[in-house]
Amino acid sequence: MTVSASPSQTWLRRFGPPAEGVMRLVCFPHAGGGASSFHSLARALGPGVEVLAVQYPGRQDRRHEPPLSRLSELADRAAEALDTLDETPYAVFGHSLGALVAYETARRLDRRGNTPHRLFVSARCAPTAGPGPTDGLKDDAALLAEVRRLGGGDALDDPGIQAMALPALRADYQALRSYTWQDGPGLRCPVTAMAGTHDPLCAPEQAIGWLRLAVVPGRSRVFTGGHFYLQDRVTEVAGAVLADLGLRTPETALARADT
Repeated sequence: MTVSASPSQTWLRRFGPPAEGVMRLVCFPHAGGGASSFHSLARALGPGVEVLAVQYPGRQDRRHEPPLSRLSELADRAAEALDTLDETPYAVFGHSLGALVAYETARRLDRRGNTPHRLFVSARCAPTAGPGPTDGLKDDAALLAEVRRLGGGDALDDPGIQAMALPALRADYQALRSYTWQDGPGLRCPVTAMAGTHDPLCAPEQAIGWLRLAVVPGRSRVFTGGHFYLQDRVTEVAGAVLADLGLRTPETALARADT
């Protein structure tokens, strides 16, 4: 007899032992990325936060599944998985493409009364600003060149890794191209908008547009670095996340914040 995996088992990966009811952080990866991209953040946050990373189909341990190319479907499936979890308070964190998926997932959960404690959006401008400057890329060479330009593609020089990565990249950029923001009620949770000082896709002053998508006050945070500042500033990002979740006083967060 074949036993089907639950949505949470299929879509979520846990780093470390379950937290003891303090706070859960659900992380959404960038285009072409997988759940493992949040290993370092999970370690930096420490044992007080249970980190679950979303694993989109078509990569890592789901590489044999066809990737999804519509952002709405990614958000639908992620929300379904989160709805099956226990009542531990949770927040969501998304980087780049993951910021949009995290936001749309939070909107779905908010409408169902399962509102996150907070939404963290990183390295992506608010969807009200329209498509990103490179969302329309379609050609494989252009996709690979863009990932390298942003600082996230060293491993793609290996032909085998490149062949495995391209289907997910194609689908993720198709998801970006086909996404159109739809107006609706503001989120009932605060938003933290995070940006790198030298990110060519979303400048810090552009990222604050996210704060207008919630009905409660949020804040913006700026970190030194480019689009993948998270790789080099993970300790600072973790401090900011803990502070904004009320698990650490703001004075101990190492990131520079603009409220």
